[in-house]
Amino acid sequence: MSPTTLPAGLEHGHVTFLGAGPGDPGLLTLRAVEALANADVLVGEHEVLDVVRTHARAGVTELNTDTDPSTGAYPGAGTPQLTVVDGESTTAGVPALRDAAHLVMEAARGGKRVVRAVSGDPGLDAYAAGEMLACAAEGVPFEVVPGVATAVGVPAYAGVPLRDAQGTDVRFVDARTASDRCWTEVGASDGTVVVSTTLDSVAAAAGELVAAGRKPDTPMTVTVAGTTTRQRTWTATLGSIAQTLKQAKVLPSPEGGRAVIAVVGERSAAAQRDQLSWFENKPLFGWKVLVPRTKEQAASLSDQLRSYGAVPHEVPTIAVEPPRTPQQMERAVKGLVTGRYEWIAFTSVNAVRAVREKFEEYGLDARAFAGIKVAAVGEQTAKALVAFGVKPDLVPSGEQSAAGLLEDWPPYDPVFDPIDRVFLPRADIATETLVAGLIELGWEVDDVTAYRTVRASPPPAETREAIKGGGFDAVLFTSSSTVRNLVGIAGKPHNVTVIACIGPATAKTAEEHGLRVDVMAPEPSVHKLAEALADFGLKRRAAALAAGDPVTRPSERRPGARRRRSTT
Repeated sequence: MSPTTLPAGLEHGHVTFLGAGPGDPGLLTLRAVEALANADVLVGEHEVLDVVRTHARAGVTELNTDTDPSTGAYPGAGTPQLTVVDGESTTAGVPALRDAAHLVMEAARGGKRVVRAVSGDPGLDAYAAGEMLACAAEGVPFEVVPGVATAVGVPAYAGVPLRDAQGTDVRFVDARTASDRCWTEVGASDGTVVVSTTLDSVAAAAGELVAAGRKPDTPMTVTVAGTTTRQRTWTATLGSIAQTLKQAKVLPSPEGGRAVIAVVGERSAAAQRDQLSWFENKPLFGWKVLVPRTKEQAASLSDQLRSYGAVPHEVPTIAVEPPRTPQQMERAVKGLVTGRYEWIAFTSVNAVRAVREKFEEYGLDARAFAGIKVAAVGEQTAKALVAFGVKPDLVPSGEQSAAGLLEDWPPYDPVFDPIDRVFLPRADIATETLVAGLIELGWEVDDVTAYRTVRASPPPAETREAIKGGGFDAVLFTSSSTVRNLVGIAGKPHNVTVIACIGPATAKTAEEHGLRVDVMAPEPSVHKLAEALADFGLKRRAAALAAGDPVTRPSERRPGARRRRSTT
């Protein structure tokens, strides 16, 4: 029976065998993202599910193929949960092929769209082919979505090209299943060898290659946690790798069984890794950066930090609530409809959200802005308006702030402006800068409290302990209120944590709370603040290399180590 021929009852079941790549979610293909968005059930190992779940739709069922050794059951993260019926198919030390296929088949029989996610590429997975045959045997339609192979993706992220202009021969070896004949063949070759092994077996794999004929001084790189911000690479030779790992204190290790990719060869570019290691050389590589803003506000900032190699951790410091007296807001929204205003000025994403919610309450939509000029204080606020269906007429050409908005705001002209009034929906704690400036320009302003900002609930205990104990490498403060609120709900950041502030007022508040400011944005912009932190990290890295010291993160400093004041 062909994979496209379905018996009765399976008309709607479908399986996608999907390659999740080596670990970086950004390496998923467009087709993979599409399949995940339409999946009813995800099946995969825990680490693979961590990579793919962010692209899955809400409510998707997760089935973890990592079995409980005591029961043989699969602890699915979602419900309903499927368990193994045929326990006799499990062989000691070997993943249960029929059991994994059982999970897939049970979900498909129920008419579900199943994504079977595997690390790397399905074509190189030891058991995916057997699961595909199981689907074919029962007439369950399936497709294969290739992924970036771990043995290829990890060296690329480690800065180790596998071939050169001379067309180096490349061979791939899985040390966990390689035979003596395999080692003999690759040992006799002078090409590049990519070895999939474990951290505690690297030295043994190197020994096999030397015994098979490779010279002990052959260059070798070893990469653990490849393509993730936990990636770390060591450069040595076949003869010295054991000593190198020992000096780096990675062996023996409780994580010694972690998978690694080793690249061996005279022309594997290991000697040029300092110049080619683009990923680990990112300015904030591996830094845990605390972003104390609301989740919506932190999204673009977190994306920028990830581009610098950082691991952002978002902690809301304020919560947004409706105004205590909503009548003022209700009158203003009605005034929009009746033509009371010439302009409406939005100074935050929260203001856009407050007006939008009030519109929805009255059954209105973006058409209610017809004939009204709309201003946005910056790019993020403008994006929120566009998502609402409104293109702003005015966004500051310079500084994205109330002052920048006033620089571009036209003065009131009774000839060209039939109405002299501006609707300004904003927070209860907003400053008077914009109101005063608009009045000076001749406008009447309805300054309306659209929402209140209150201190958020404390973060989890684990986060609080990391903040006070030096678990974060840096914290970004984007306003004085974020300083006060973070200290209030979580405590003062440890003295090894790099403190970055958006401007002088925020820095002054930080210093008043006993914090030493290391980084200041050259202008009041969250993106300039992130750039300034990246520049700080780059200079810190360069200083360590120039001094011959290892490159470490701030959180890796010895307790009590003297902290260097920055001039950034």
